[in-house]
Amino acid sequence: MEEWLPDSWRSKPAAHLPEYADAECLKSVENKLRKYPPLVFAEEAFRLKKSLGDVANGRAFLLQGGDCAESFAEFGAGNIRDMFRILLQMAVVLMFGASRPVVKVGRMAGQFAKPRSSAYETINGVTLPSYKGDNINGIEFTPQSRAAQPDRMLQAYHHASATLNLLRAFSQGGFADLNKVQEWNLGFVANSLQGEQYRRFADRISETLDFMAACGISADSVPLVRETPFYTSHEALLLPFEEAMTRVDTSSGDWYDCSAHMLWIGERTRDPKGAHVEFARGICNPIGVKVGPKTQSDDLLRLCDILNPLNEAGRLTFIVRMGAGCIETNLPPLIRAVEKEGYRVVWSCDPMHANTQVASNGYKTRDFQAILEEVKRFFAVHQAEGTYAGGLHFEMTGQNVTECVGGSQKITEENLAEHYSTLCDPRLNANQSLELAFLAAEILKKNTAAKPAQTVLAE
Repeated sequence: MEEWLPDSWRSKPAAHLPEYADAECLKSVENKLRKYPPLVFAEEAFRLKKSLGDVANGRAFLLQGGDCAESFAEFGAGNIRDMFRILLQMAVVLMFGASRPVVKVGRMAGQFAKPRSSAYETINGVTLPSYKGDNINGIEFTPQSRAAQPDRMLQAYHHASATLNLLRAFSQGGFADLNKVQEWNLGFVANSLQGEQYRRFADRISETLDFMAACGISADSVPLVRETPFYTSHEALLLPFEEAMTRVDTSSGDWYDCSAHMLWIGERTRDPKGAHVEFARGICNPIGVKVGPKTQSDDLLRLCDILNPLNEAGRLTFIVRMGAGCIETNLPPLIRAVEKEGYRVVWSCDPMHANTQVASNGYKTRDFQAILEEVKRFFAVHQAEGTYAGGLHFEMTGQNVTECVGGSQKITEENLAEHYSTLCDPRLNANQSLELAFLAAEILKKNTAAKPAQTVLAE
């Protein structure tokens, strides 16, 4: 294989990258970013890869979630806290259901770029470049706003840095105390229209925590009760930014993209001969790849060869996004092909993207029931294949938005206008996210009872 350097991607065809009018300004921004401190450290990314190795081997479960596209305008401590909080709540519920540790990865501190189905948008006869994320251009429909601006990458860096600083404080400063998280979950159950359905589940978690405390396992005696590892991820779309944030780990000599612990490649940019795959193959971070309904087995096997030639458990996560209507047909052949070749990957379910629709009033939305159905079918396929369904991946927020219809809140198309604030795709709100976690945990509980942890794949 060819020698790799952080700029090797520049010799490959690059899809969904912006066109910058001022090349000198772009170069200046890239040079500034190269001198900035790393946002995350190689050791942190290595620890995440090790934890994802446990997921690949059936000993842990992955929860990945956060904003479709982070917003500079909505940046603030409250939003960061609420997203972190709901992810913690979901993780506790899933951990109890799976009887395994939950690896928590936020779509946070860097999810600022989005590929779009069309490069241009037309409104009232005016055509301008599509909004591609706050680190590229602005959401306002004006020529100035929609022009790609290199300086936005510097803003993205500083927003990510501040977010990570707060996340580290939350994860290590007592905010993540299991008992506090359970109190929040009990509050959700008490106020939920479906509370009785989840009450028994929540009560069993409380009983477990009480038993742990009786055994002397408390926040005062065991740090893991009041602290939790938490990692960040984003789509590695804007390659000039990712290249500038790539550094050599002085202890190992390996390259790491220090913009996030985990990076993923989208459905639109996973061409094995393309720039995004070329960039990802050389960094040692854990890598995710979105897998859509048109993915062929040969595509996945080629990506395994390129992105994980050493077949390292935890290096590669396939994030399946097929839609409730076709996952049972399209996913099994892919699993069989990967299993036949002996590749050690994490299989995670993104039930959001392929279940997107346009409501009668023009709002882009997703149906809670379709999301749940894809989750159910994802687990069912893996159970039928004898493989491990290792994770869930949600576009979500800690806010009380009205962007996805359905759930126990019974959000309708008419409700969408009440609090619809996403910059791109519709997100689950906090209640919908936690409700899904409870429902998924019930499935995991049944699957765990049928297939105990000791019977899953060995090292």
